[in-house]
Amino acid sequence: MKTLYLIRHAKSDWNHDGLSDIDRPLNARGYRDADSMSKLVKEKKIIPDLIITSPAIRAISTALIFCRNLNVQYADIIINPDLYESTVKQYQQVVAKTDNRFKSVMLFGHNPVITNFANSLTTSFTDSMSTCAIVGIHSADRNDWKEFNGIASELILYDFPKKHS
Repeated sequence: MKTLYLIRHAKSDWNHDGLSDIDRPLNARGYRDADSMSKLVKEKKIIPDLIITSPAIRAISTALIFCRNLNVQYADIIINPDLYESTVKQYQQVVAKTDNRFKSVMLFGHNPVITNFANSLTTSFTDSMSTCAIVGIHSADRNDWKEFNGIASELILYDFPKKHS
């Protein structure tokens, strides 16, 4: 049994001339949204065994806020460069390489790839993920991350900040 939570990074700040894309921070709304969405996840008693994030500052910051509110150790975050400027295939490979001792994984990434990846994993999700949106996908009959795919996967969570405003 495996559960994957896909989280698009929170809203980023575009007001930094000369800053490279990977270094863009969150804006004020991004910090608020990441805080509120992580608290919502905590209320649902969702605590991941592992967190994997893109190396972009905005994705790492979102992951750190989730860690703080879920009482997950910061040292347990894996920063994976394959989640930045990547493809659905690269996201699939990151998941497939996950150690099977982890049953529940949160993956922080970017659009449009994270949306396309979510769409590839379940026919129940066909939306586009807004910033800080969360898609939870459960596969009850899969015990190996290499087998985690759209077959027998169930959408168990879809939430986003504007749903609560």
